[in-house]
Amino acid sequence: MSLNQEPIHIAPELLRCLSPQDASLLVTGRRLQLPGPMVWHEWGHQALEQGASSLVLLHGGSGSWTHWIRNVAPLVAEGFHVLAVDLPGFGDSALPDLGVDVDALIEPLHAAWIKLHTSERVSLIGFSFGGMTAALWLAAYPQDASNLILVGSPGLGIQSPHRVPLKGWRHLATQDLQTEAHRHNLLALMLHDECKLDQLAMTVHRLNVTRDRMPRRRLSGTPIVANALPHISCPVHVIYGEWDALYQGRMPEVETLFKNITPHLASWQLVSGSGHWVQFEAAEAFQLALKKTF
Repeated sequence: MSLNQEPIHIAPELLRCLSPQDASLLVTGRRLQLPGPMVWHEWGHQALEQGASSLVLLHGGSGSWTHWIRNVAPLVAEGFHVLAVDLPGFGDSALPDLGVDVDALIEPLHAAWIKLHTSERVSLIGFSFGGMTAALWLAAYPQDASNLILVGSPGLGIQSPHRVPLKGWRHLATQDLQTEAHRHNLLALMLHDECKLDQLAMTVHRLNVTRDRMPRRRLSGTPIVANALPHISCPVHVIYGEWDALYQGRMPEVETLFKNITPHLASWQLVSGSGHWVQFEAAEAFQLALKKTF
């Protein structure tokens, strides 16, 4: 397998929404392209010479690496080597060769990691759909990481009775109507506090959903992660936003499930006042929770 490295490209409209300090750090990253093609984004590779741990960030459904846009700079500043993936079928990565759901991602990700693996201390950090991906990945290939952090993961076989339906937007005739639908969807699923729906959130979401090439995912509604957890041999850490829309009204059941079926559960944390996209909505509190998992 070949690996192409080039300067990272970040949409100018995203950079304009960030602080100058964060924007300056993000543009120092590298874009790594593997066959597929699959695109990974890397920061802090110099830190590997000092024995830094590697963090592999896996984004949520209809997303890209930018689901982590508020987290990369703080993690790099703390001395981590950070790799943020565009999962196959999302962002700049092509659809996987076989399948159109999370189970089709495991083999190409493992193949990519064989090429990229550079540290003995590796944490997979998966948000939502990326949490499902990370759990299945380490159940199949336990040697690929030494730590698993699940953030807002579905795939537990538990459904909230309070879910607000999402709105279609591709058929809408005007940009204003599409923006209204995006706003509805962000508040219905991703964010709890309407005040956190800022221009950065809207821009990340708008740029991501237009590049979602895997729209018919269904396995998140099954217990696919619950079935994988007993087979994961490394420490498992779990972080949810207190008001995660996936499990509104059922979070005690979620906690009980993890504690009952995860042999190596190392920590369970709820970030107060935040919703599903916890690492964006409550970035500082999430960072504190994340520190407890290393």
